Amino acid sequence: MTHDTSRRWQMLAIIAVIAFLIWLLAPVLMPFAIAGMLAYLGDPLADRLQRLGMGRGWAVSIVFTVITLVFIGVLLLLVPLIEHQFENLSENLPRYVDWVRTTALPWIQVRLHLDANVFDTDRLLATIREHIGSVGSMAAAAMTKLTQSGMGVVMWLTNLVLIPVVAFYLLRDWDTMIAHIQRLLPRSIEPTVVRLARESDQVLGAFVRGQLLVMLALGVFYGLGLTLVGISIGPLIGMVAGLLSFVPYLGFMIGFVAALIAALVQYGDWTHVILVGVVFTVGQLLEGYVLVPRLVGGKIGLHPVAVIFAVLAGGHLFGFLGVLLALPAASVVVVLLRYVFARYRESDLYMEPAPPASAAHKLDVDVDVDVRVRPRPDDPLPPVDRAP
Repeated sequence: MTHDTSRRWQMLAIIAVIAFLIWLLAPVLMPFAIAGMLAYLGDPLADRLQRLGMGRGWAVSIVFTVITLVFIGVLLLLVPLIEHQFENLSENLPRYVDWVRTTALPWIQVRLHLDANVFDTDRLLATIREHIGSVGSMAAAAMTKLTQSGMGVVMWLTNLVLIPVVAFYLLRDWDTMIAHIQRLLPRSIEPTVVRLARESDQVLGAFVRGQLLVMLALGVFYGLGLTLVGISIGPLIGMVAGLLSFVPYLGFMIGFVAALIAALVQYGDWTHVILVGVVFTVGQLLEGYVLVPRLVGGKIGLHPVAVIFAVLAGGHLFGFLGVLLALPAASVVVVLLRYVFARYRESDLYMEPAPPASAAHKLDVDVDVDVRVRPRPDDPLPPVDRAP
């Protein structure tokens, strides 16, 4: 085994061990992942304050205070709004159920020519009540067990307290940690890894910061638009559509269907249905032609199918942590795949020309040509020119 082959196997073994440890420790990595994201978001602002002559400690303290105040302000603004919207939803829930029972299900039954017993609403509602009761009893039993043990509450509170503490220390020592990691890299691959890390940082910065602004802008736009249309739970639908907009078309589809049902139940006319369609059409145009090009840019290059696959695969492998980190990880994978593709285009496997035609192949061609032009036995022989 050559030296290069041995080195590659060592690197593959190190990567495999790191991946296995991440998979094994995924249940306890949630607060650290969220804290790392907060530190990553705050590091550019801390670096900018340092360039203005401020010490790292003071810069981190100011950034951490700003992030904390913004988070508290968002909670103070959103919690009463969400509570009011859920109260509004619970008050109108019987109307939604009655609309589904008397309008939606009969329309589907007539259009699809289904048997009347398929949508037996009484049996359907009885089944829902039965399952709701079982879910409630299961939830009550789980809460009782959780209260008795106390470990779940302790772990939840511990994670809640751990996130800001870890975020502060990561933000304070961010540049130092990056420098330590760079010094630990093998010297043979250090320039390549640093270059790929910088490209990944550009992609992640464009995605994380830009996509958060896109989600916020779409949530505000959809909420205000539906409120102006007159949908009573418009702000709630707008917030959900904005939060889910990181997956292409998911926030649009869920928000549009929910707003459409709300308009039909609340008003029952085509005017508000058309207005809801106008709001979401303008929102899609705003997202596709203004928000994403200006805030996110074209550096990520993730196909919508790749985005959906990344989210589903991350959720299947690592749960909510995987969903949280799926798109940032996918954007880094895009950078790595570009590097691998560039190396492949420079390799002998790609650059080696096609082999020349073999002698046997040439012989076959010559024989075929001779056979085609050879005269039949009964044909007269052509005259032979002789020299005088």
